[in-house]
Parts: sequence; C-alpha cells; structure tokens
Amino acid sequence: QVQVVESGGGLVQPGGSLRLSCSASGSSYSLSTISTMGWYRQAPGKQRELVADFARSGSQLYADFVKGRFTISRDNSKSTADLQMNSLESEDTAVYYCKATSTNTFGRRDYWGQGTQVTVSS
Repeated sequence: QVQVVESGGGLVQPGGSLRLSCSASGSSYSLSTISTMGWYRQAPGKQRELVADFARSGSQLYADFVKGRFTISRDNSKSTADLQMNSLESEDTAVYYCKATSTNTFGRRDYWGQGTQVTVSS
C-alpha cells in the first residue's frame, strides 16, 4: 500500500506562482515499485485531466496547456514529486491531485491523494 499526500495549494493572483508538493509513503518495497508520479487536476464540472507526470526513467510528460509555465520535479530517494506553477491563469483554478503508479509483477495500481485546491483570482 502507498499513501499519497499533497500540499501547497491556495489562492494566488493571475500571473502568480505556486509550488505543489506530493509525498508518497509506505513500506520500502511499496515505494520501490512506484514507476510514475504525476499531477492531475479537476475543475468544477470538468473531467480530471493530466497536468504532468514524471517516470522513474526520467521522462516527463506535460499537457499542452501548461508547457512552458509548469515544471514537474521528482526525487526518487524521497518519493516526492513537486509541481512548480508559474504564470498562473484563472483557467488553472482546480483541485490538483497527485497520483503514484505502482508497477510490479502482479500488475499496476494507481494511488491518489485527496487533492489540494488551487484558486487563481484577483
């Protein structure tokens, strides 16, 4: 089992910045099976969507709408993944969720955090 906790959300003005942090915890074995950590978001009335993810191999994937503004980083030794968000827009207002994907011989399982609210408003 893996537990995922997010932090760092809040209220920010348009053009401002926020840094979200995600921490995964569990047994050493469980943490060693985490292949990908990523950030998703869900705005009111919309489906949850990928923001960015970071594979253990080092490859990163970004949604088109955040390229150049957001940066995901990951520390495998600490099982953490941060999302630095710059040049925030009102459209970025959403609940942001962290997901840790565990992959082992038994298959693949996703672990989600509870989410952290990001509100971009003047």
